[in-house]
Amino acid sequence: MRSFPKVTKAIIAVAGNATRFLPATKNQPKQMLPIIDKPIIHHVVDECVASGITDIILVTQQGQSALEDYFDSNIGLEYILELKNKDELLEQIREIPQMANFVYVRQKKTMPYGNGTPLLCAKNLIDNDEAVAFLFGDDLVKSKTPCLKQLIDVYEKERPTAVMAVQEVPLKEVFKYGVVEYKDRKISNEIAGIVEKPKVEEAPSTMAEFGRFIFAYDVVSKLEETPLGKGNELWIVDALNTLAKEGKKIIAEPIEGRWVTTGDPLNYLMATVEFALDRKDLGEEFKKYLKSLSL
Repeated sequence: MRSFPKVTKAIIAVAGNATRFLPATKNQPKQMLPIIDKPIIHHVVDECVASGITDIILVTQQGQSALEDYFDSNIGLEYILELKNKDELLEQIREIPQMANFVYVRQKKTMPYGNGTPLLCAKNLIDNDEAVAFLFGDDLVKSKTPCLKQLIDVYEKERPTAVMAVQEVPLKEVFKYGVVEYKDRKISNEIAGIVEKPKVEEAPSTMAEFGRFIFAYDVVSKLEETPLGKGNELWIVDALNTLAKEGKKIIAEPIEGRWVTTGDPLNYLMATVEFALDRKDLGEEFKKYLKSLSL
């Protein structure tokens, strides 16, 4: 019988090329772009830490050393802030490396491209009897209870092979997403499978999966034997569909909160506006500014 230790490790995929943000991402990863004064990746790590994660594995690629530097100490900057008596900023900077234990794994060019590849890159850091959180580094979730914590709670209660976060999308937009097919929604949130970017008339539901998962090691093992799929890429969806057909319990959990993606310039701008409006120190003045615009 498979054991169910606490979920304490998170793998964050940050090895994409971010071509939609060029030239801004020519020499820095997209996840280092700021949402006001905090990089996207910092928000993702905040969610992990608030969910009880202690070990964070960042799957990177060449040219992303800015990520490693960000979660490391900066003695020179700390010295300057100390000299200038900027105690609040100094405390913020010193807290960053202490958020979690950070490990960096380089995604080799010899490995296939695809959203399942980061899991294979980090598989030697996962015990075969434990589950891990898996997150896309450019998806944010605004919620009272951290999205990842919601999934961990479901995993600990249901003990499935996988839990994925889903959110309802307009029917006319289902063609953009992986849409889940539930077995019997009246009984549970267990799925029969996932249909990738279906036509509107073929969509099995309006519940779309996004970049938050809890995976038992079975998912990693299945990915190792999953053939490359659409676009000659390694897809998580393909592995999950196979596991579901084999009778493994895969849960698609509707989350409390709202998924906010930063995957393209327009959504990035909208996310920035939303986070700015939420800020106590900026929100009211920023709202006045927006209302003053002649749109």
